[in-house]
Amino acid sequence: MSEEILINVTPRETRVAHVENGMLQEVFIERQRRRGMVGNVYKGKVVRVMPGMQAAFVNIGLDRTAFLHASDILRGAQADVMESSALQGAPAGVPSIETLVRDGQDLIVQVVKDPIGSKGARLTTHLSIPSRYLVLLPNVKTIGVSARIDDDAERSRLKAALQAAAESGPHGFIVRTNAEGASEEAIKSDVLYLQKLWDTLVEPLKIVKTGSIVYEDLPLFLRVLRDMRKSHIEKVRIDSRETLERAQSFAEQFIPELAACIEHYPGERPIFDLYGVEDEVQRALGKQAPLKSGGYLVIQQTEAMTTIDVNTGAFLGHRNLEDTVYKTNLEAAQTIARQLRLRNLGGIIIIDFIDMTDDDHKRQVIRTLERALAKDHAKTHVYDMSPLGLVEMTRKRTTESLERQLCEPCAACDGRGTVKSTETVVYEIFREIIRAVRQFEAENLLVVAHSSVVNRILDDESVALAELESFIKKPIRMKAEDQYDLDQYDVVLI
Repeated sequence: MSEEILINVTPRETRVAHVENGMLQEVFIERQRRRGMVGNVYKGKVVRVMPGMQAAFVNIGLDRTAFLHASDILRGAQADVMESSALQGAPAGVPSIETLVRDGQDLIVQVVKDPIGSKGARLTTHLSIPSRYLVLLPNVKTIGVSARIDDDAERSRLKAALQAAAESGPHGFIVRTNAEGASEEAIKSDVLYLQKLWDTLVEPLKIVKTGSIVYEDLPLFLRVLRDMRKSHIEKVRIDSRETLERAQSFAEQFIPELAACIEHYPGERPIFDLYGVEDEVQRALGKQAPLKSGGYLVIQQTEAMTTIDVNTGAFLGHRNLEDTVYKTNLEAAQTIARQLRLRNLGGIIIIDFIDMTDDDHKRQVIRTLERALAKDHAKTHVYDMSPLGLVEMTRKRTTESLERQLCEPCAACDGRGTVKSTETVVYEIFREIIRAVRQFEAENLLVVAHSSVVNRILDDESVALAELESFIKKPIRMKAEDQYDLDQYDVVLI
């Protein structure tokens, strides 16, 4: 398996593509005017406590107040840092939000989910600062190991190394998946780095103004270098010399084995064009995703959930219907896992596989989906197939989907994805004419509408138009105006 990271940099935007065996798997976008906030630490002020929601709204200096749930409030350990003495000695479990925070109270909070749609950012007071191998938990004496490291011997080795390195400090740490195979010296180095970083933040926490940022995560291209699994990365290609120098300096300091893989892309042809990334991104904005067999997926994202429908399309199979359906569903399961990463779809996802009668086939399709999702950096959970043949799953969502990052609701259809048919608009115009004639005096009427609507009235609906003129006893003139939207029209009384 070969993997490459492509980094495209322009003055206002950075894009990173993760290509695996020549196929785009993920794309990340960061724009200067709208940088992601996940991981940033702010000094905020509680502006409203909502007992009915067990939550509080917090002002952290953004356009919309952020959301803090009672379960995300750390009690006791970091209270001195957050100047929240009321949290001391809080009982186990999740107490009432009113006992945890109060209106006007200052809190040190961290963003765990970017603002999505109409919702503000999601916050926590469980602060965590990541490095290459570890995550620092300030003033919480805890040692943990990522569940994705499944080798018991390696888990024990890493935990012992971390306990030895962090034994004298007041902070807790979690070993990240990237630490698999890391030496004891590397673990110790990360512990010292994180402890020093936290020490530089303690004083600013006490003196910064409300709504100020205290700690900002690395820019996108450096986060990718820090967080990605290094074992299969062959090349990191960057089309900006300035960004290349920063990436190499960062790698030499923190990821020396990756430094040799970073290289400049000097070609005249844009790097995303060369690898076909631009075309893949455009296809990912559409509703359909093709399958190699000839079938296809229909992916529709709504506010509440994402639905995925599997269709056989042109695939006819070679044996029987059950075999055709089974093979299409197996291919669809692998493609779905890739599309979820590529489109960055999260939340509740409902998959409508083609109906199968064989229970073993159903189990194999679920297993295939789970195996394909194992490479996903986001946490996923797949449930068994329901009696209706639907598979429910969840994927952790921390940022907007690719579509919502790159697109906005259609001005013509207001984001519905459909517009009124010309026939519907024609009959709306007829009703509007009758309404206008009954309310106002006029000798003539002029209808201004899109050319396709006017053409339909004059051709297919010409008899109806004549009947209407006879009914209202007034002539009706038509005028085409292509600057109008399809469902936009005016009835003018003359």
